[in-house]
Amino acid sequence: MLRSKFFALSLSVAVLAGCETDRPVTAPVPVAAPDNTVEGTVVGDDRTAMEAAVDAGASASAAAPATEAPAGGVAINPNAPDSYVVKRGDTLWGIAKVFLRDPWFWPEIWQVNPQIQNPHLIYPGDTLRLVYIEGRPTIMLQRGDAARVLPRVRSQPLEGAITTIPYETVAAFMSKPSVLAKEQIATAPYVLATRDMHVIMADGDTLYARGFTSPVELGTHYNVVRVGDALRDPDDNRIVGYDGIFTGAGHVTRGGDPVTLMMTESARETEAGDKLFAGGVDVPLDFIPSAPKVKTSGSIMSVSNGVTVIGQYEVVVINRGAADGLAPGNVLAVYQAGEVIPDNANKGFLNSTTRLHSEKVRLPDERSGTFMVFKTFDHLSYGLIMEATNIIRVADRVENP
Repeated sequence: MLRSKFFALSLSVAVLAGCETDRPVTAPVPVAAPDNTVEGTVVGDDRTAMEAAVDAGASASAAAPATEAPAGGVAINPNAPDSYVVKRGDTLWGIAKVFLRDPWFWPEIWQVNPQIQNPHLIYPGDTLRLVYIEGRPTIMLQRGDAARVLPRVRSQPLEGAITTIPYETVAAFMSKPSVLAKEQIATAPYVLATRDMHVIMADGDTLYARGFTSPVELGTHYNVVRVGDALRDPDDNRIVGYDGIFTGAGHVTRGGDPVTLMMTESARETEAGDKLFAGGVDVPLDFIPSAPKVKTSGSIMSVSNGVTVIGQYEVVVINRGAADGLAPGNVLAVYQAGEVIPDNANKGFLNSTTRLHSEKVRLPDERSGTFMVFKTFDHLSYGLIMEATNIIRVADRVENP
């Protein structure tokens, strides 16, 4: 009898040891073995891809320039790591910048494990490896959860796939657009009236709206935007959009026709005809960076928050759109217009009268940043300044990189 109890106890200990969740697991087999010619180190710290790319770029500029692209190929950054572990807060642009001199060439080197069901999605925890196949640089994907088999229920939601550009920045602009395309104005619901005919709204006041294309859900948040002055294309003077002026915000408290909303924020007077825009993003952000398929040349028409000097991740509006061949994900170079200055090189040998009639010379345009389109309309596009290497202002030129 004692022997039987000892055997049962030993068996229980063995079962418990086999079920331990923190034991080491076997590493997954890499999708490809790195070539001995690969240089760099694994980026395994807490920096996001963009932070790593910026740091690598600073050290590279002090050492050696980025490698030139071979014929028909792409240029790899000299400090590109052997591998990179995707982190929360990363964007596709930032990851591409880690490996490439020109991030919009990402599709040229991107390959995935054919066993993965959703090959176009990258998640935090995944590992991207830089390998060379027949001398050609290639980025291979290794899923982060490939070898994690734990006998327990997940207690927190799975990480969402990374987006090409920062979601929060785009969401903030799309809910309170400072420039409205004619297409947006035509389809947006509008304010019909306010309760007690108030003009200046306050928290808790009620307004009524119509023009919804589908039934609304209770609690849905909307921002109220006034249609302002017309924006004209500086090249041909045609109207391509209108200023958008935020007046307030509220949420749906009753459906029907008209819909009833309770105001939760008021910035200025709200009038009949003002437009309603849902708070959130109505555009896909899983596009791949790419150069435009057609020759494009345009100008920055507006910036979202009215600043005079535009920096990284500022939303700007340009005077080119889908009718001009642009699509979400297209990348354009930003150029600062060269100043016009007098040629006074010989002023020491000329009298004052001659100096007044000095020849005017326009200095060359200089590249000052990189712009990516995330939403197109017929004749204008919304986009982000992805990189700013110098001062960027409204009226600066954009064209193919």
